[in-house]
Amino acid sequence: MTFANIMAGILFGGVGFVAFAYGKKQGKFKVMSVGIVLMVYPYLIANTILLYLVGALLTSLLFVIRE
Repeated sequence: MTFANIMAGILFGGVGFVAFAYGKKQGKFKVMSVGIVLMVYPYLIANTILLYLVGALLTSLLFVIRE
């Protein structure tokens, strides 16, 4: 595991935690689900570029489903 992978895990895990907490407070199951996926997926992907791409896509998905 490289330093870039660790930083991606911390970054997207933090975004996922905030999304989960927001979704729980607002009662939005979709936002909670994406938050959980953001917290878990860094453990499953080892490729650094793919890790950042999936994280960026999931984070942008939060803005789409938030409404």
